[in-house]
This record gives sequence, structure tokens and C-alpha cells, in this order.
Amino acid sequence: MGMMKFAVTPGFMVGGTLFKAEQLAVLGSIIGEEAKIELTNFQQLYVEMDEENAEEVKRRLSETGLQIYPAGYVTKSVIGCNFCRGAEEAGLEVAKKLNEIIAGIPTPAPMKIGYAGCALGTSEPLLKDIGIVKMRDRYDIYIGGEPKSLKPALAVLLVANVEAEQMITIVRKLVTYFQANGKNKERFGKFVQRVSIENLRQAVAG
Repeated sequence: MGMMKFAVTPGFMVGGTLFKAEQLAVLGSIIGEEAKIELTNFQQLYVEMDEENAEEVKRRLSETGLQIYPAGYVTKSVIGCNFCRGAEEAGLEVAKKLNEIIAGIPTPAPMKIGYAGCALGTSEPLLKDIGIVKMRDRYDIYIGGEPKSLKPALAVLLVANVEAEQMITIVRKLVTYFQANGKNKERFGKFVQRVSIENLRQAVAG
């Protein structure tokens, strides 16, 4: 009997990403004694459990409001800010729409995408593979952040002052371009350095 691993997240809400006590209670009660739960730095829980019962467990977890995603080499669910300026001003619905479109896409290496509703950047967007910062009613997109290793790097500005729909389209194009042109296990930051900012700007233009 095999094991299956999947990711669990509570999604976005004003005040941060929060699991409810009843959600964690359900999770702990139905995954089985042999299952393992791992806290990741993607604001997700990885659940590894008996493959035979996994689909039923995922269904029941979804009923509690939890969101289920693939684990492994995929785009991670969007890491949101605390939306401290309020849901509408910080763009909560835009962040949710972006997440629906890009989360769980297979990529050469895991991708972190951060969303910040203002320049405070509580989601640390400049340390993500792709960082989105809402500036008033428009968006700046940064790429190539690298928090790990002995040589951490801040993301650099790819495009500035774009509307919400255009921002989502550009992020989706970045993911697709990395999916098609990245080397196996190549981190996105290394990919950006290899391909160059200029070529990536051309790839997402139009």
C-alpha cells in the first residue's frame, strides 16, 4: 500500500493565514495513525498518508474550508500578506484570483509567489521567486528573490504599474515560460540569471 503527499492551506483572510481549531481537529482525527504532517515554509501543511484513503480525506478537509494542493515541484499557493489595510484596499479578491490561476502548476523546481497589498510588504515579496506589490490601484512585479543559501538575493523589478488582470496574465506567463524552459531542479532565481531579465520581459510582453 503506497503513501500520498498533498498540501493543505486555509487560504486568505484579513489578518493573515489562519487555521481554525476545528479544521486542525478534523485533520488530526481522519488522516490515520501512520500519517505524517510537516509544516513547510510555504505557509502550507504537507500531509503524507495512506494512498487508499487520501481522496476521501481530501474531500472531508475541503468541506471544512481548507484548500488542497499538490505537493512537490509545483507553484505553491500564493503567500499573502496580512491585508492590514482592509480586504478591498489591499486587494484580497485579486490575490485569491491569482492563487486560483497559478497554484499547483508543475514546474522544474518549487516556486514561491508572494503577494503584498501595500509597500509594507508583510509577505516579504522581494524574497520570493515572484513578488507582487500593490501600489494604490496598480501592481509592480518582482522576480528572482532568493532567501536561502549563503548568498541571498532580493528580487528585481520586472514590470511596474500594471492593472490587476495584466498582472495575473504576466505571472501566468512567467510560470509557463519557466515550465517550458527551466532545467530540471533549476531554481527560479538561477533561471532568471541564466535567461536574463530582458528576455523575460520580452517573453511576457504583449
